[in-house]
Amino acid sequence: MQFNRKGISDTVLLDLYKSILTPRLVEEKMLILLRQGKISKWFSGIGQEAISVGVAAALSHDEYILPMHRNLGVFTTKNVPLDRLFSQFQGKANGFTKGRDRSFHFGSKEYSIVGMISHLGPQLGVADGIALANKLKDNKKITAVFTGDGGASEGDFHEALNVAAVWDLPVIFVIENNGYGLSTPSSEQFRCKQFADKGIGYGMDAYTIDGNNILEVYAAVSDIKKQIAKKPRPVILECMSFRMRGHEEASGTKYIPQDLMEMWAKKDPVENYEFFLLKEKLISHEEIEELKKKIKAEINTAWASADTEPRIESNSEIELADIFYPHNPKIIFPSAEKSEKRFIDAISDGLKQSMQKHDNLIIMGQDIADYGGVFKITDGFMNEFGKDRVRNTPICESAIVSAALGLSINGYKSVMEMQFADFVTSGFNPIINNLAKTHYRWGEKVDVVVRMPTGAGVGAGPFHSQSNEAWFTHTPGLKVVYPAFPEDAKGLLNSAINDPNPVMYFEHKALYRSLSEGVSDAYFTTEIGKANFIKKGADVSIITYGMGVHWALEVLKNNPDISADLIDLRTLVPLDKLVVLDSVKKTGRAIVLHEDCMIGGFGADLSSMIADECFEYLDAPVKRSASIDTPVPFAHELEDEFLAKSRFENQLKNLLAY
Repeated sequence: MQFNRKGISDTVLLDLYKSILTPRLVEEKMLILLRQGKISKWFSGIGQEAISVGVAAALSHDEYILPMHRNLGVFTTKNVPLDRLFSQFQGKANGFTKGRDRSFHFGSKEYSIVGMISHLGPQLGVADGIALANKLKDNKKITAVFTGDGGASEGDFHEALNVAAVWDLPVIFVIENNGYGLSTPSSEQFRCKQFADKGIGYGMDAYTIDGNNILEVYAAVSDIKKQIAKKPRPVILECMSFRMRGHEEASGTKYIPQDLMEMWAKKDPVENYEFFLLKEKLISHEEIEELKKKIKAEINTAWASADTEPRIESNSEIELADIFYPHNPKIIFPSAEKSEKRFIDAISDGLKQSMQKHDNLIIMGQDIADYGGVFKITDGFMNEFGKDRVRNTPICESAIVSAALGLSINGYKSVMEMQFADFVTSGFNPIINNLAKTHYRWGEKVDVVVRMPTGAGVGAGPFHSQSNEAWFTHTPGLKVVYPAFPEDAKGLLNSAINDPNPVMYFEHKALYRSLSEGVSDAYFTTEIGKANFIKKGADVSIITYGMGVHWALEVLKNNPDISADLIDLRTLVPLDKLVVLDSVKKTGRAIVLHEDCMIGGFGADLSSMIADECFEYLDAPVKRSASIDTPVPFAHELEDEFLAKSRFENQLKNLLAY
C-alpha cells in the first residue's frame, strides 16, 4: 500500500494513527465481550476503519456525519465518550437512547452525528436536509453520509442523490464498497462496474479511492470539502474496502472465498499505516506499544464504568411522556375581524402567515412553486418568499420526507405537501420509522408538518381518494390533525407548524371550494388535541371528524327531532378523550362516523374505548358507521354507495330505536 502525505503535517499523521487505532482496539474488546455475553450483538468494522476515521478527521466537529453500523471510527474520532458508547451498547441510561435502541441507532447534536435506522436508505435523504440547511445558512459547511453495497440498491439512494444534484447540496455520499450486502455479492446487487460510474447519471462528480488507505481518504475528503465550500454541490466518494468479519458476528464469513479474505488481510488499514509511520520514523515500536497500552486502559476504564451502571428500570409514564418533544403552546385567539374564506383559502392564508412569522420555515412539494400546487394553495408564494423557501421537488416522496427531518435537525421548520394523501405510501418508511420514532429514540425534535389532501366524493378513483389517517394514528410519535371547517383549518395548521413534533395534517379535497365561513384575517392558532362541540343534545353522541361532520349536520338538519351531541374531534392524536367519554355517559348511545373503511378505521379504536370505559352507561351497543371495505371507486354511482354517508342516517335511527 502506497501512502502519500500530500503536505500533511507530522502531527496530523500521528493523530490519524491514534484515531484509527482506537476503533480497532475497541472492536477487539467488543468481540471478547460478545463471547462473554456482555453485549447482545455487534456489527464489526474491522478492515474498514480508514474510511470512518479519514472522513471524520477531515470534517470539522460541527459538520454533520450520518454513519452506519460499521462506522465506529466516526464516533471515536468525533470524541464521543467511550463510557457513553458502552452504556449505549448495553441499553443503559448513560447511553444516548435511554435503552430504547441499540448500537449506533442514535443521533447527537452535541457531536454532529445522526445515526442510522435499520432501513438504511432514509439517512441519505436526512443528509440532504441537513445539507440544504447549511446551504440556506451559507455557512460553507458540508455533510457526509455513509451507505454501502446493499443500501445503495434502495430507492432512497436514487431519490437522495437526485435531489442533492438538482438542488446543488453540499453533501458527500460516502459509499463503502466492500463487495457484499450482507452475504449477497456485488454482482447480484448492481451491474455497473463501480459506484462512481453512477455520478454521470446524476450530473455530479464521483471518485473511487482506496478505502483502506487512511491518507487517501483523508486527503480526498479534505480536497472535496474545499471544492464544495467554494461551489456547493454533491459528490459521490466510493471507497473500496472489505469487512474482515461477518455482516454481524452471528452471520460469520463462510460465504466468502478464503483467497479473497487472505488478499484483503494483506491490505489491513491499521497495520499498513502503522508500517508506513515506522518506515518514515515518525513513531517507534516502543511508542506504538505505549499508545496501545494507554488506549486499552481508557477502554477498560470506560467499560468498567458502563458495566457497573445499573440497568434501566421501566416506567410507563416516562416512556409515554417521551413520545413527543415537550411543547406548551401559547394559543392566539382569532380576532373579531373576519372575512368569508373557503376551506382552501383558509389553509393558504395560514400557510402564508406562518411563512411570514417563521423565517426559517421551508415548504416543499411537487409543483408548489411557479405552478402554485395542483390545488393552487401556494399560488403566488414563490414571488413573496423565493425559491429557496418555496421548493419544487422531484417526484420522490421518501427523500423529501427524510430531508424535512434533516432540516429540522439543522434548525429549520418544514411543511411538506403530499400532492395527494394517497401518495404518502411512497414516503411511508421515513414517516413511520424516522419521523415518528426520532424523539423517543434520542430526544431530538422533529419540526415537520406533512400536508395530506385526502378524501373521496370528487370522482377521483382508487389512487386519489383514500382516507388513510388510521395508518398514522396507529404509529406512536405522530400527531394527526383533521379539521372540518375553514377557521379550524387555518388555526390548526398554524399550531401544527409551531409544534416541534411531526404532524400529519389532513385536509379534505371535497371541502376545498365547497365550504366557506368567516375566518379571522389575523394570525391565530387553535389548540391541537381539543375537540369541538358542534351541537349538544340528550339522546345520542355522534363522534366524527372531517367530512363526517358535514354528513352528520345534514342528517340532523333533516331530522330536527333527533337531539344529539355532535362532536368534531378535529385532532385524532392526541385525542380529546374526556369530551367523548363525558358525552357518551350523558346520552347513553354512541355512533362513530368516518369516511374511512370499516375494518381498521380509527372508529374501531374509538368504539373500543367507549365500550371499555362507558359500558355501564350504555343503553345500546356502540355503532360504527364507515365506508365499505373496498378501494374507493371512480364512477359516482359506485362512490356514493361506497361512502358512509349513504348509510349513516338509517344507522343513526336504528341506534336510537334500539
